[in-house]
Amino acid sequence: MTKPLDDLLHQLELEPIEDTIFRGPSQDLGFGAVFGGQVIGQALSAAEQTVVEDRSVHSLHCYFLRPGDVSRDIVYEVERIRDGRSFTTRRVRAIQHGDSIFFMAASFHHVERGLEHADDMPLVAEPETLESDTAFAARNLDLIPEVMRGTFTGDKPIEVRAVQHMDPRDPQPMPPQRQVWIRTNGRLPDDPRVHRYLLAYASDFNFLITALQPHGRTFWQRGQKLASLDHGMWFHRPFRFDDWLLYSVDSPSASGARALVRGQFFSRDGRLVASTIQEGLVRVREQPAG
Repeated sequence: MTKPLDDLLHQLELEPIEDTIFRGPSQDLGFGAVFGGQVIGQALSAAEQTVVEDRSVHSLHCYFLRPGDVSRDIVYEVERIRDGRSFTTRRVRAIQHGDSIFFMAASFHHVERGLEHADDMPLVAEPETLESDTAFAARNLDLIPEVMRGTFTGDKPIEVRAVQHMDPRDPQPMPPQRQVWIRTNGRLPDDPRVHRYLLAYASDFNFLITALQPHGRTFWQRGQKLASLDHGMWFHRPFRFDDWLLYSVDSPSASGARALVRGQFFSRDGRLVASTIQEGLVRVREQPAG
């Protein structure tokens, strides 16, 4: 396991304070606020620590209420809503400076047999043929705001390889569709809970930026603000996140300074393992000439 991945696992494991209260450190990725995926992953980690191991999360629904302070730890309070015969429900509140910054409801289910069908995985280039996001960022380092350069270069806990890139030096409108291969940068423990909360963390990668593509804009451009408002995720089938997963994303709508994005995670053998949806704030300020 690489050090960046080991550090991320440590951040997501959380420190127990009481039976249903946990504390986790914040990452500073240069965004000016806590990365939304970090709070999702930590909240799911907190919830799973209060649920029996034979039940796994099948859905989670989140609201981002306030920007997180990267200089402060986050406290997670878990409320035991229900422990039924088949389903378990938890509610998680993330707190900083005495205020709620995030809310999540999550449902857990024991394994049952049932009907099976799923979308097919898109036909795309294999990950071994694609450039890593780290290498792509290094080639365009001068375009990245200095405070964010460390986030996009060097060793990272999660490796991302985009099937297609918008040219950051001459961005042109593209369809609101994006596919990336994604996996952890090192082998993970066999505990499936670890794979789930790490995928929840990564589900916010390369997501909302898909809504910029029809407008010929890139994530690195100035004069815009992107922020997650809510986030939903459904886990369909077992998977390993230390093997390649394809994240296929599209944005069906943008209006009123908000954009909707949808995503599907496929294992390399074509199984649909998880689905996501998010609405985010997308504000663009016109820049003065020159």
